[in-house]
Amino acid sequence: MDLQLSDRAFIITGGSDGLGLATAHRLAAEGARVAICGRDEDRLARAVTGLADLPGDVIGVRADVRETGDLAALVERTLERFGRLDGVMNNAGKSAAGAFADLGDDDILADHELKVLAMVRLTRLALPHLKEHGGAVLNSLAVSAKAPAAGSLPTSASRAAGLAWTKAMAQELAGDGVRVNAVLIGYIDSDQWVRAARDAGQEYDVFTGALAERLRIPMGRLGRSEEFADVAAFLLSPRASYVTGAAVNVDGGFSPVP
Repeated sequence: MDLQLSDRAFIITGGSDGLGLATAHRLAAEGARVAICGRDEDRLARAVTGLADLPGDVIGVRADVRETGDLAALVERTLERFGRLDGVMNNAGKSAAGAFADLGDDDILADHELKVLAMVRLTRLALPHLKEHGGAVLNSLAVSAKAPAAGSLPTSASRAAGLAWTKAMAQELAGDGVRVNAVLIGYIDSDQWVRAARDAGQEYDVFTGALAERLRIPMGRLGRSEEFADVAAFLLSPRASYVTGAAVNVDGGFSPVP
Protein backbone atom coordinates (compact mmCIF):
# COMPACT_ATOMS: atom_id res chain seq x y z
CA MET A 1 0.00 0.00 0.00
CA ASP A 2 1.30 3.43 -0.94
CA LEU A 3 1.28 5.50 2.24
CA GLN A 4 1.38 8.74 0.21
CA LEU A 5 4.42 9.97 2.12
CA SER A 6 6.57 11.10 -0.80
CA ASP A 7 8.04 14.55 -0.09
CA ARG A 8 6.20 14.94 3.20
CA ALA A 9 8.35 16.10 6.13
CA PHE A 10 8.55 14.71 9.65
CA ILE A 11 10.39 15.17 12.93
CA ILE A 12 11.26 12.17 15.11
CA THR A 13 12.72 12.75 18.56
CA GLY A 14 14.94 10.02 19.91
CA GLY A 15 15.49 9.10 16.28
CA SER A 16 19.13 8.06 16.30
CA ASP A 17 18.46 4.47 17.38
CA GLY A 18 15.78 2.01 18.40
CA LEU A 19 12.14 2.61 17.53
CA GLY A 20 12.76 6.16 16.35
CA LEU A 21 15.43 5.08 13.88
CA ALA A 22 13.29 2.20 12.65
CA THR A 23 10.43 4.62 11.98
CA ALA A 24 12.76 7.05 10.21
CA HIS A 25 13.87 4.16 8.00
CA ARG A 26 10.27 3.26 7.18
CA LEU A 27 9.29 6.84 6.37
CA ALA A 28 12.38 7.48 4.27
CA ALA A 29 11.82 4.22 2.41
CA GLU A 30 8.44 5.66 1.40
CA GLY A 31 10.11 8.81 0.07
CA ALA A 32 9.46 11.03 3.10
CA ARG A 33 11.86 13.66 4.39
CA VAL A 34 12.81 13.17 8.02
CA ALA A 35 14.64 15.14 10.69
CA ILE A 36 15.84 12.90 13.51
CA CYS A 37 17.19 14.31 16.74
CA GLY A 38 19.24 13.06 19.63
CA ARG A 39 21.90 14.25 22.05
CA ASP A 40 24.82 12.18 20.73
CA GLU A 41 26.20 13.76 17.54
CA ASP A 42 28.27 10.70 16.59
CA ARG A 43 25.27 8.40 16.90
CA LEU A 44 23.18 10.84 14.87
CA ALA A 45 25.80 10.93 12.13
CA ARG A 46 25.92 7.12 11.96
CA ALA A 47 22.13 6.95 11.79
CA VAL A 48 21.93 9.46 8.93
CA THR A 49 24.68 7.63 7.04
CA GLY A 50 22.79 4.36 7.45
CA LEU A 51 19.69 5.91 5.85
CA ALA A 52 21.48 7.66 3.01
CA ASP A 53 20.59 5.10 0.33
CA LEU A 54 16.83 5.38 0.86
CA PRO A 55 14.57 7.43 -1.45
CA GLY A 56 13.80 10.02 1.22
CA ASP A 57 16.01 12.75 2.64
CA VAL A 58 17.16 12.42 6.27
CA ILE A 59 18.97 14.95 8.42
CA GLY A 60 20.23 14.68 11.98
CA VAL A 61 19.84 17.58 14.40
CA ARG A 62 21.56 17.57 17.77
CA ALA A 63 18.91 18.45 20.35
CA ASP A 64 18.07 17.82 24.00
CA VAL A 65 14.27 17.59 24.08
CA ARG A 66 14.25 18.91 27.63
CA GLU A 67 15.46 22.27 26.31
CA THR A 68 12.78 24.42 24.66
CA GLY A 69 15.44 26.32 22.71
CA ASP A 70 16.73 23.06 21.22
CA LEU A 71 13.21 22.07 20.19
CA ALA A 72 12.61 25.45 18.55
CA ALA A 73 15.89 25.09 16.65
CA LEU A 74 14.87 21.58 15.58
CA VAL A 75 11.62 22.84 14.07
CA GLU A 76 13.42 25.77 12.42
CA ARG A 77 16.10 23.52 10.91
CA THR A 78 13.44 21.14 9.58
CA LEU A 79 11.56 23.97 7.90
CA GLU A 80 14.76 25.40 6.45
CA ARG A 81 15.68 22.06 4.91
CA PHE A 82 12.30 20.75 3.82
CA GLY A 83 10.08 23.84 3.59
CA ARG A 84 7.18 22.20 5.40
CA LEU A 85 6.28 20.01 8.36
CA ASP A 86 3.65 17.27 8.11
CA GLY A 87 4.15 15.24 11.23
CA VAL A 88 5.88 14.91 14.58
CA MET A 89 6.67 11.71 16.41
CA ASN A 90 7.39 12.28 20.10
CA ASN A 91 9.57 9.31 20.87
CA ALA A 92 12.37 10.46 23.18
CA GLY A 93 12.56 8.65 26.49
CA LYS A 94 14.42 6.13 28.58
CA SER A 95 13.65 3.34 31.00
CA ALA A 96 12.73 4.64 34.46
CA ALA A 97 10.98 2.16 36.71
CA GLY A 98 11.44 1.06 40.26
CA ALA A 99 9.84 0.64 43.64
CA PHE A 100 7.69 3.53 44.81
CA ALA A 101 9.50 3.72 48.15
CA ASP A 102 12.79 4.35 46.34
CA LEU A 103 11.54 7.25 44.22
CA GLY A 104 12.32 10.84 45.11
CA ASP A 105 10.65 13.97 43.80
CA ASP A 106 13.58 14.63 41.46
CA ASP A 107 13.14 11.20 39.83
CA ILE A 108 9.46 11.86 39.19
CA LEU A 109 9.96 15.39 37.89
CA ALA A 110 12.84 14.37 35.60
CA ASP A 111 10.79 11.59 34.00
CA HIS A 112 7.79 13.88 33.54
CA GLU A 113 9.93 16.54 31.90
CA LEU A 114 11.49 14.09 29.46
CA LYS A 115 8.38 12.17 28.49
CA VAL A 116 5.52 14.64 28.90
CA LEU A 117 6.71 18.24 28.85
CA ALA A 118 9.01 17.60 25.88
CA MET A 119 6.06 16.13 23.97
CA VAL A 120 3.85 19.10 24.82
CA ARG A 121 6.51 21.69 23.93
CA LEU A 122 7.42 20.20 20.57
CA THR A 123 3.78 19.74 19.61
CA ARG A 124 3.09 23.36 20.51
CA LEU A 125 6.01 24.57 18.38
CA ALA A 126 5.04 22.36 15.44
CA LEU A 127 1.30 23.04 15.53
CA PRO A 128 1.13 26.16 13.31
CA HIS A 129 2.99 24.29 10.58
CA LEU A 130 0.99 21.08 10.98
CA LYS A 131 -2.22 23.04 10.48
CA GLU A 132 -1.04 24.16 7.04
CA HIS A 133 -1.12 20.65 5.58
CA GLY A 134 -3.41 18.68 7.85
CA GLY A 135 -0.54 17.07 9.70
CA ALA A 136 -0.25 14.43 12.40
CA VAL A 137 1.22 13.97 15.87
CA LEU A 138 2.22 10.52 17.07
CA ASN A 139 3.19 9.88 20.67
CA SER A 140 5.28 6.80 21.46
CA LEU A 141 4.05 5.47 24.81
CA ALA A 142 3.82 2.11 26.56
CA VAL A 143 1.06 -0.30 27.51
CA SER A 144 1.73 0.60 31.13
CA ALA A 145 -0.16 3.83 30.38
CA LYS A 146 -3.33 1.72 30.44
CA ALA A 147 -2.29 -1.09 32.78
CA PRO A 148 0.49 -0.02 35.18
CA ALA A 149 2.16 -2.79 37.13
CA ALA A 150 3.99 -2.80 40.44
CA GLY A 151 7.49 -1.41 40.07
CA SER A 152 6.61 0.58 36.95
CA LEU A 153 6.75 4.08 38.44
CA PRO A 154 7.50 6.79 37.47
CA THR A 155 7.38 5.82 33.80
CA SER A 156 3.86 4.38 33.91
CA ALA A 157 2.55 7.64 35.39
CA SER A 158 4.33 9.68 32.71
CA ARG A 159 2.97 7.42 29.97
CA ALA A 160 -0.54 7.69 31.39
CA ALA A 161 -0.19 11.46 31.32
CA GLY A 162 1.00 11.22 27.72
CA LEU A 163 -2.09 9.19 26.86
CA ALA A 164 -4.35 11.80 28.46
CA TRP A 165 -2.62 14.55 26.47
CA THR A 166 -3.04 12.48 23.30
CA LYS A 167 -6.77 12.03 23.81
CA ALA A 168 -7.42 15.64 24.79
CA MET A 169 -5.33 17.13 21.97
CA ALA A 170 -7.02 14.85 19.44
CA GLN A 171 -10.40 16.25 20.47
CA GLU A 172 -9.20 19.83 20.39
CA LEU A 173 -7.15 19.80 17.19
CA ALA A 174 -9.38 17.72 14.93
CA GLY A 175 -11.16 20.88 13.80
CA ASP A 176 -7.81 22.23 12.60
CA GLY A 177 -7.19 19.10 10.52
CA VAL A 178 -4.46 17.83 12.85
CA ARG A 179 -4.65 14.20 13.99
CA VAL A 180 -3.12 13.03 17.28
CA ASN A 181 -2.55 9.35 18.04
CA ALA A 182 -0.38 7.12 20.21
CA VAL A 183 1.36 3.78 19.84
CA LEU A 184 1.70 1.82 23.08
CA ILE A 185 4.52 -0.69 23.10
CA GLY A 186 4.97 -3.83 25.12
CA TYR A 187 8.28 -5.70 24.96
CA ILE A 188 10.28 -4.91 21.82
CA ASP A 189 13.73 -6.09 20.72
CA SER A 190 16.32 -3.57 21.92
CA ASP A 191 19.91 -3.23 23.09
CA GLN A 192 18.57 -3.53 26.63
CA TRP A 193 17.67 -7.19 26.03
CA VAL A 194 20.87 -7.83 24.08
CA ARG A 195 22.85 -6.71 27.12
CA ALA A 196 20.65 -8.72 29.47
CA ALA A 197 21.13 -11.88 27.39
CA ARG A 198 24.88 -11.34 27.33
CA ASP A 199 24.99 -10.78 31.08
CA ALA A 200 23.01 -13.99 31.55
CA GLY A 201 25.41 -15.89 29.30
CA GLN A 202 22.62 -16.96 26.95
CA GLU A 203 21.92 -16.79 23.24
CA TYR A 204 19.61 -13.87 22.49
CA ASP A 205 16.79 -15.98 21.03
CA VAL A 206 16.89 -18.36 23.97
CA PHE A 207 16.88 -15.53 26.49
CA THR A 208 14.04 -13.55 24.86
CA GLY A 209 12.02 -16.70 24.23
CA ALA A 210 12.16 -17.51 27.93
CA LEU A 211 11.32 -13.89 28.75
CA ALA A 212 8.25 -13.99 26.50
CA GLU A 213 7.14 -17.23 28.14
CA ARG A 214 7.62 -15.81 31.63
CA LEU A 215 5.69 -12.67 30.72
CA ARG A 216 2.96 -14.77 29.04
CA ILE A 217 3.07 -12.79 25.81
CA PRO A 218 0.41 -14.54 23.71
CA MET A 219 2.46 -14.32 20.50
CA GLY A 220 5.35 -16.02 22.27
CA ARG A 221 8.10 -13.55 21.37
CA LEU A 222 9.25 -9.97 21.67
CA GLY A 223 8.23 -7.50 19.01
CA ARG A 224 10.56 -6.20 16.31
CA SER A 225 11.31 -2.53 15.82
CA GLU A 226 10.16 -2.69 12.20
CA GLU A 227 6.75 -3.94 13.36
CA PHE A 228 6.40 -0.82 15.48
CA ALA A 229 7.64 1.32 12.57
CA ASP A 230 5.00 -0.05 10.19
CA VAL A 231 2.20 0.97 12.56
CA ALA A 232 3.80 4.35 13.29
CA ALA A 233 4.31 5.16 9.60
CA PHE A 234 0.68 4.34 8.84
CA LEU A 235 -0.64 6.55 11.64
CA LEU A 236 1.55 9.44 10.47
CA SER A 237 0.45 9.00 6.88
CA PRO A 238 -2.56 10.42 5.01
CA ARG A 239 -3.86 6.84 4.71
CA ALA A 240 -4.88 7.13 8.38
CA SER A 241 -6.88 10.27 7.62
CA TYR A 242 -9.89 9.24 9.74
CA VAL A 243 -7.88 7.97 12.72
CA THR A 244 -7.38 10.34 15.64
CA GLY A 245 -7.43 9.91 19.39
CA ALA A 246 -6.41 6.26 18.95
CA ALA A 247 -4.02 4.43 21.26
CA VAL A 248 -2.80 1.36 19.40
CA ASN A 249 -1.15 -1.46 21.33
CA VAL A 250 1.89 -3.00 19.64
CA ASP A 251 2.56 -5.67 22.24
CA GLY A 252 1.82 -9.13 20.87
CA GLY A 253 -1.33 -9.28 23.00
CA PHE A 254 0.59 -8.69 26.25
CA SER A 255 -1.60 -5.96 27.73
CA PRO A 256 -4.83 -7.03 29.45
CA VAL A 257 -6.35 -3.70 28.36
CA PRO A 258 -7.20 -3.24 24.65
